[in-house]
Formats: sequence, C-alpha cells, structure tokens
Amino acid sequence: MRRLVRIVFVLCALSAIAAPAAVAAERMWVGFHDDPSFRWAANRATRIESTAQNGSTIIRLLVGWNTTATKRPASPADPFDPAYNFGDIDEAVRTAQANDLEVMLTISGTPRWANGGKKANVMPRRLADFRAFAQAIGARYSGRFDDLPFVRFFSIWNEPNLNVFLTPQFDKKGRSVSPRNYAKLAAAGFAGVKAGNPLAKVAVGETSARGRDKRKKGVSDTHSPGRFAELVAKANKRLRFDAWSHHPYPFNPASAPSQVVKWPNVSLGSLPRLHTNLRKWFKRKDVSVWVTEYGHQTRPQDRFGVTYSTQATYIKRSISLARKFKFVSMFIWFVYQDDPGQPWESGLYTSSGAAKNPSPSRFSSTARPVDMRNSVYSFRRGTARPLVTLAARKFCMQHQAGSLIDVSWRVMRGGSQVDTGQDTAALKADCTLSLRLGFTVARGAPYVATIALGDGNGIAATRTLTIRGT
Repeated sequence: MRRLVRIVFVLCALSAIAAPAAVAAERMWVGFHDDPSFRWAANRATRIESTAQNGSTIIRLLVGWNTTATKRPASPADPFDPAYNFGDIDEAVRTAQANDLEVMLTISGTPRWANGGKKANVMPRRLADFRAFAQAIGARYSGRFDDLPFVRFFSIWNEPNLNVFLTPQFDKKGRSVSPRNYAKLAAAGFAGVKAGNPLAKVAVGETSARGRDKRKKGVSDTHSPGRFAELVAKANKRLRFDAWSHHPYPFNPASAPSQVVKWPNVSLGSLPRLHTNLRKWFKRKDVSVWVTEYGHQTRPQDRFGVTYSTQATYIKRSISLARKFKFVSMFIWFVYQDDPGQPWESGLYTSSGAAKNPSPSRFSSTARPVDMRNSVYSFRRGTARPLVTLAARKFCMQHQAGSLIDVSWRVMRGGSQVDTGQDTAALKADCTLSLRLGFTVARGAPYVATIALGDGNGIAATRTLTIRGT
C-alpha cells in the first residue's frame, strides 16, 4: 500500500507538467538502426542507453541468416539448435529492454548451405529452410523463454529491389524476376515469424529509395521501389504483412526531406503516392508504412554531406513530415554514431563519440512528443471504464508474464480532475498491461491520463495517454 501512496504523490507532481504536452499529434515509434554501435562496439550498452536518453523508443538490427546459421541446423525451427549463434542479438535485445526500448529485427541473407554455395544475396533452394529460420527467431524472442525478451517487430529481407541484396533482378532476357522471388521470401518469412511469435508485427518490402527497372551494362541491376512493390503484388495479391517498410533516403544528402522525386522512385515526400498505390495493388483499405532507414550524411566526414546545423534541421523536418502521414507509424534514422567500418556518415555523433551539435538535441526535442508509449485513444461517447494498453517493456527484465505491477492514475480534463485510482495489472508476454480507467468518456476536450507504474523493487515508468471522445 505504501508503494501505491508514493506513486499517487508522484502523480500529483507530474500531472501539471505532463498534461499540456499530452495533447500532441499522433504517435510513432522513432529510433535508430546501427548494428556496429548496438552489437559490436566496446561501449555498445552505453550507446543503446544513450539512444533512449536521446528520445529513441526503438532500435533496428539486421539479422543475417547467413551469419547466424553458418551450418545447417539439425532442427531448423528450434530456436536453441546448437547450429544457431544469436549471442550478440540476445545481448542487444536484452540491453534494449533494460532501457525501455522496442526492437525491430530484419532477417536477410542466405547461408551457403541453403543456396548451393552461392553468395548471401542468392535465393535459398528451399523456401522451407527460410521459413524454419524465421520461425526459430520468432519463437526465440516470443517472450516464452526466461531471459530472452519479447520482440515486437520483424521485417523480411533488406532492400530486395537491389541486386547487391537479392539477385538476379532480371533474367537473361531482361525480364523482371526479383519481385516474384521476393514475394515468395516474404510469404515464407511472414508465416515463419508468426508461427514462432503470433503477437509479432511483420513488415515486408524494406525497399531502397530508387532504381532503374531495366538492365544497364556495367551497372548493378535495380528496381525502383514503386515498380518493385507493384510487381510483388502482381505475384501475390494475397501476400500477408502488417506493414510495408521503405528507406526513403534523399537522392543526395543536401536534398530536403520534402523533396518529391520522379515516380516510381520514392522519397520521404513521395510516401503518400506509395501508400495510395499499395492499397490499390494489394486491394486493402489501408496499409501501414514503416520508414525503417533514413538519414543525411554530414561533412567533413563525407565531402558531399551537409553541415551539422543543416542535418539537425533535416532531422526535425523529416520526423515532422513523417508524423503528418497518418499511415506512417515508425521512423528510424540511420545511423546513431559514425563508424570507421561503415561508410555512411549520417550519425548524430562522430566516430569518436563527439556530438554533431545541435543534432542530438534536435532529435530528442522532435522525437519525444511523438513517443508511441504515450498512446492516443478514441472512444465513443458514453464508453464507461475505457480499456487502455500500457507499454511496460522494462518490467519484463525481472518479471515473468502474469506478474502483478502496481498502477496508479490521475485523469484530467482541462483544469479539472475527473478520475483517480490505483490497482494492480498483470504483465503480459508482450510486455504490456491492460487497465480500465474509472470514468465515462464524453465528447469535447480530450482527457489526459497520467499513469505511474511500479514494482516496488526500483523499476518504475510513467505513461501519459490522450483520450478523446467521438
């Protein structure tokens, strides 16, 4: 009981601060993709912690099937088959969870044993092998096993519209083949992840921003993202996916985020056209789009890059533009910190760790207002005791599914308190809690619910929800 009283006291102090900021625009998962920083750097745990301090809510990691399974597993759907090496991924997802961050895992690359000794960009001979690996990784991070966190987001392959990641793009007669092959990979990967982790959200696409759609002698084959997506849909109109992921990089570092490029290439400013066409091609009422890579390189690290101040301006503009598109629910910047082994200098920090001021503070001030953990809800007027879901990622560090977490809340509307209460809620396998608030929703000004979570052992979190009556 003393713990709950303390939480109520904290809420009294927080409500006046949190309420004005809570009526912000809709939310997105915002974060970074940076495997060297998050998996291999000596100070990788500190870097992941720093991303959270900078306002990140998610990190993306690329999982190479070819590097994780260098030998054929005896039981490929078993997440603990000794042929698998998930060591650095395990560590990264644990560290992310400790810092209240979600994780997205992109599965890509074929091992030599699965494609006849060829390179990682060649299709597997048997799609069943890829499906089994996807099932194994989905199951490993399903929340069912002690000390292995639940992973919410997955995606299938990386930039399959480029020959460097999926070959061939065309057959000997110049006819397109990679979209049809990718449709098969995407279907197998989606089915595998869902078999291992039914609660996961799985994206397909992961398309690069541009391509040519025809062969050009002496140049690597590519498809434009718009044409590639259209041909994937033609190959399988019933392809199942939770989102289409895309990398809408600017065509050069100095191009503004709002730049609209010639279709069927797709920049950040061109996303509405891609969204409209995805709905048409896959015959869906709506399609969620995840921006899973975006960034602007800087100079002097890259001679074609922008100044630090321009990068900071473009960080704000790009996130602000993405949040204007209601179909975009994720925005991931590539990378967090420059690395000598990675020839892309778009980090918010130099390779030595020095801040590219004012980029870190600009990222933080732009990302925090759209924090997806501070959800926005709409309920019909007259809804009694509205049910909300609370992100409780960090509590999964020390607690199993079913553990009770202390919850205390205060609901304000304008300057008036309309509800307050305290309870316990059971932690779910996906690291969320369900809670019924104690008021009846009416139309008019939005409600702001400030909710404190605690376990009495030092783990605590505060969520600020916006609730609207319709």
